[in-house]
Amino acid sequence: MSQPRFCEIADLADARAELDEIRHHIHQHPELSYEEAETSRFVAEKLESWGYQVTCNIGGHGLVASLKAGDSTRTVGVRADMDALPIREQTGLAYASIHDRKMHACGHDGHTTVLLGAAQHLAKTRNFDGTVHLIFQPAEEAGSDSGAERMIADGLFERFPVDAIFGLHNHPGVATGTFGFRAGPLMAACDTVKLRIIGRGGHAARPHLAVDPVMVGSSIVMGLQTVVSRNVDPNEAAVVTVGSFRSGHAANVIPEDAVLEMSVRSFSPTVRETLEKRIRALIEAQAAAYGATVEIDFIRGYPVLVNSEAETDFARQVALELVGPEHVISPFPPIAGSEDFAYYLQKVPGCFVRLGNGEDRPMLHNARYDFNDDNLTIGAAFWTRLVERFLAKDRA
Repeated sequence: MSQPRFCEIADLADARAELDEIRHHIHQHPELSYEEAETSRFVAEKLESWGYQVTCNIGGHGLVASLKAGDSTRTVGVRADMDALPIREQTGLAYASIHDRKMHACGHDGHTTVLLGAAQHLAKTRNFDGTVHLIFQPAEEAGSDSGAERMIADGLFERFPVDAIFGLHNHPGVATGTFGFRAGPLMAACDTVKLRIIGRGGHAARPHLAVDPVMVGSSIVMGLQTVVSRNVDPNEAAVVTVGSFRSGHAANVIPEDAVLEMSVRSFSPTVRETLEKRIRALIEAQAAAYGATVEIDFIRGYPVLVNSEAETDFARQVALELVGPEHVISPFPPIAGSEDFAYYLQKVPGCFVRLGNGEDRPMLHNARYDFNDDNLTIGAAFWTRLVERFLAKDRA
């Protein structure tokens, strides 16, 4: 009995020109989180034309495209994100964004196109036995109340149950077409702290009659540098970064208040709890020492993204078959960035994959970033082969 044949990259060669066109269209017409109406419509029309049953308006502009082949009850989900970022594009590309301060600077245009490429090929070949649910998600960049949360709350897994779910993100700094895998924690939890320091304003020449919130804030910023180094096990990883410090408008005025915002990242629930506890205590103590008061808003963002062991190993084997061991990194190093795909992995087993976007390409969220089109057929072939292998007739 001959071995089943699964998708190869060469099988997508004839689709390359169309995938380039699709990706460039999406790139040129970016939509921010919660605003992806036209992108969703464009994607739905493509999928419907290929024979998918498409359900729209899930958790906002999210949609699911379903296709069944054979008689197996097995199911698999694959997700792509669709939203852009509020960045003014500086690529100079012929297909650059036509919307000022809106740009696909994280590659979601590429992620969407890669999944569309797989969708088209799967519909054409139907070389699987079971049901595939392709999830096109809005608002990944939201930070909180994200597209994944909204789709799950809207009954995603009750309406479209899956045995496992998979997702992908491009990774600048790694060679094009190289896949990265890591079981367990891959991407960090991300929390945001918004802090208002309330002092007592006054004349710059009479500081003894005021409570200077700039000095208090500066002391807090320096104190925060010890939170990780003196409270977190050196074998663990965590980051506390103050990204914004705003106070005052004149050189001769001690302001009434100061506002700080910081990003807090961690890779385990225990460390996450420790960070919040110590940050709150340090801020309150520092402020009290100078006679100021504080208002702290600790906003929980995306949780740690934890890949399940079996599904990560399965996806890694698919990549090894497709591109060979020289284009597979395993284990891939942990990433301090965060991803709302983590919410899916809290509900069902799965794996989030990294795909190299080129060693000398601009970083994510950069005004000169662009998704590498050489990855379109590679990514589409990977998703196609993964679905075919996961839903293979002889797979238990």
